[in-house]
Amino acid sequence: MTSSRRDFLRTAAMLGAAVPLTAAGCSTTDPQAERRGGGTLARARQEGRIRVGFANEAPYGFTDKDGKLTGEAPELARVVFKELGIPTVEGVQVAFGGLIGGLQAKRFDVVSAGMFITPERCGAVAFSDPEYVAKSAFLVPKGNPKKIRKFEDAARANARIGVLTGAVEGDYAAKLGVGKDNVKTFDSAPNAFEGLKAGRIDAISLTRISLADLLSKHQGEPFEVTDPFTPVIDGKERFGAGAFAFRKADADLLKAFNDKLTELKTGKRLLPVLRPFGFTEADLPGPDDTAAKFCQG
Repeated sequence: MTSSRRDFLRTAAMLGAAVPLTAAGCSTTDPQAERRGGGTLARARQEGRIRVGFANEAPYGFTDKDGKLTGEAPELARVVFKELGIPTVEGVQVAFGGLIGGLQAKRFDVVSAGMFITPERCGAVAFSDPEYVAKSAFLVPKGNPKKIRKFEDAARANARIGVLTGAVEGDYAAKLGVGKDNVKTFDSAPNAFEGLKAGRIDAISLTRISLADLLSKHQGEPFEVTDPFTPVIDGKERFGAGAFAFRKADADLLKAFNDKLTELKTGKRLLPVLRPFGFTEADLPGPDDTAAKFCQG
C-alpha cells in the first residue's frame, strides 16, 4: 500500500495518464447517452457495462499475470454491478493520484481502488459506505521477541519501527512514545521488508491488510503479522476505511450501489468476495462505519 493511499493529509487531485485495460469502446463515458438515458446508472444498464478506475495496487485493484483486472474492489464491483443489471466491468488504469481527477473528467464512472475516505476527498467526490476498515498491525520476526502489539509496546521495548514515507504510522509512533531515532522511514513496503530482514529495524508498521499482502510475497520467511489493533490518540481511534468513489452528480448510482452493498453485508456475502485477497472478519466495517462518519474525520 502506497503512502498516497494511506496518508490522511493528502488529496488525490492530480489527473494521471489513464490507460484502458480493455480495448472495447471509447476511453471516456458518453455524456449524450447519459442525457438520453437519465444518468450514469441508466446509461450503464442500457450499455451493459461500466468503467472503473484503478491504480494497479495489490490487493485492492490490479491486473494479474494474465492481464485480468482483479483485486478486492474490482471483484466486489463485479458482484454489485451484475446485481444492478450491469454485467460487464471494464478497468481504466490511472496513477493513484489521478483517480479523482479521472473520475471528474469522466474517463471512468467509479473509482474502484479501495480508496480511503477522508474529509478532503469528500469535498471532491461522493463515497459509498466502506467495504473494509484498515486497522494497524506490525510485521515482526516469528515469535514476536520484543512483544510488540501496539505502539506503546514498541516505545517500552525501545524498538526500531519501519514506516513508509508520508504515511500516518510515523505520526502515530511519535505521538504514542516511540523515539524519533527509532522511527525509520522507507520509500516502499518491499524496501522496509529488506530492512527488517537485515535487522536494521525490529518491526514494520502498516495496516494489517498491507502487511498480510507483503508477507504473502515472501512465503517461508521467518516473520509474522501481529493481531490488528486501532491506535488511540487524544482519545480518538485512528483507522481508515476503503470505499468506492462516485461523482457527486451520480446520486442514483451511489444509492443503488450502497443498497446492494448493504445487502451483501447483512447477508454475510461480503467477506467471501474479499477473503481471497487477504481480508478477514476483523477487516469488515461495523454498522456504524459509514461514509458520513469518515467524511467528518
